[in-house]
Amino acid sequence: MRVVRLYGPHDLRLIDEPMPEPQTGAALVRVEAVTVCRSDIHWYVNGRIGDTVSDKPLVLGHEFAGRVVAAPGGQNRVREGDLVAIEPAISCGRCRYCEQGRPNLCENLLFAGTPPQDGGLQEYVAYRPEFLFPLPPRLTAEEGAMLEPLGIALYSWDMGAVRVGETVAVVGCGPIGLLIVQLARLAGAAHILAVEPLRYRRERAAQLGAIPLDPSEDLERAAAEYTRGYGVDVAFEAAGTLEAPEEGARMLARGGTLVLTGIPAEDQLQIQHHLVRRKEINIRLVRRMKLTYPRAITLVERGMIDVASLITHRCDLDETDAAFRMVEDYADGVIKAVVRP
Repeated sequence: MRVVRLYGPHDLRLIDEPMPEPQTGAALVRVEAVTVCRSDIHWYVNGRIGDTVSDKPLVLGHEFAGRVVAAPGGQNRVREGDLVAIEPAISCGRCRYCEQGRPNLCENLLFAGTPPQDGGLQEYVAYRPEFLFPLPPRLTAEEGAMLEPLGIALYSWDMGAVRVGETVAVVGCGPIGLLIVQLARLAGAAHILAVEPLRYRRERAAQLGAIPLDPSEDLERAAAEYTRGYGVDVAFEAAGTLEAPEEGARMLARGGTLVLTGIPAEDQLQIQHHLVRRKEINIRLVRRMKLTYPRAITLVERGMIDVASLITHRCDLDETDAAFRMVEDYADGVIKAVVRP
């Protein structure tokens, strides 16, 4: 089969490898769609993410879906021919945090596209059925791959605990930020302020019901304008830049909540202490997602959340490097690029 491996910064190679041989109890899945995440770009640019490095060439891709071509016996979760979304986080189910219902904090977690677990940029993967989610007939493989970023947005929304009629800010209008905008509209936020430096992404946020703002504007004043002078109730940071957390904090009312979802390349959190202390801001950090696939599937199946329109570019496996460069450079109006192995 064909596989794309990262050998170092900006060094993706398409190679041939043997087909995976599923261990007992695992399914064999033909990968049909892999969407490119900004965290993939951290790997692509730096050869690492945060303090995590790989000691071997790595297969990236953790937002993916495919078709089951061989299902193991003794289970009724998946069958041959099922189109499935693939949960990238493989938790053990036995540690303290799994038993507490917090599998995203699993002590023994494996994550697709993070060492030592290869990801989805290959034609076939072997996977445990409990981490495969059969999709309803109306959903496509591309939409199945987008359930992972939707899951991140959903978990971020849960962290914010926004009440109907409250106001929110979304700092960063990439795919996850735009999904949070949709969730805010769906959940009855009174105002949604969307901060984004790229004009085409601000325009997309406006189309989804947000008030678009450029980060060069006086964000604190803009937030006050729509909230009778108080500031927003919850700010979601989905930009992954050093500046974004403080931008969100400045827009918040006293006692507000700041939800940090983005991953900055610098592996630092930079925020003015007096700003958050004087406002007594609650800061929540998002560790991937937690038990969100069933809800994500329902939201997309019922047309409550639109993930398909966020996919702006498609390519084949041998064009993966070009797709990564485009996403890295925010080129050609890209919001989400999908690779089809």
